[in-house]
Amino acid sequence: MHDLTSTAGIVAIAAAAVAVLALALCAGLAVRLRRVRADQRVVLGDRGQDLVEHAAALDRQFQALHQYVENAAAGLTGRMEAAEYRLDGVMAYRALIRYDAYGEMSGRQSTSIALLDATRSGLVLSSIHHRDQARLYAKQVRDGQAELELSPEENEAIRLALLGDGDRPAPA
Repeated sequence: MHDLTSTAGIVAIAAAAVAVLALALCAGLAVRLRRVRADQRVVLGDRGQDLVEHAAALDRQFQALHQYVENAAAGLTGRMEAAEYRLDGVMAYRALIRYDAYGEMSGRQSTSIALLDATRSGLVLSSIHHRDQARLYAKQVRDGQAELELSPEENEAIRLALLGDGDRPAPA
């Protein structure tokens, strides 16, 4: 038997200490590897893919989603342009003027109404009321200009409509 204080004994003790330290380090690494593999199974699932295959599959799915979103955005842009085109044709400006066409003290029974779209085109309707009769006149307007000569009240209706003051009553 060798003495532990001899050179061979000291080397044996040092080798045993290094072996125990290496064994502890291997056990610690095995635990960490088990945790990493468990985390990898959470991310990758049980399909047996490696991380590179999983990343490539995620990239393909992301590209497909990106293409779908681009197509949906293009479709929505087309629909929005069509809706904006249609909205340009709806009534955007309107005004109503009431007045006494004949100055008879019978009240302001006559009216002129301007109905214009976003291009300032549309019509002016005037309803002239007298004691025993009523007349209705319609005049077309394009780009803010009437095709026929307008009465002062009709001009005022167009002016107020384009100003956005269509709800304000006309002066008496």
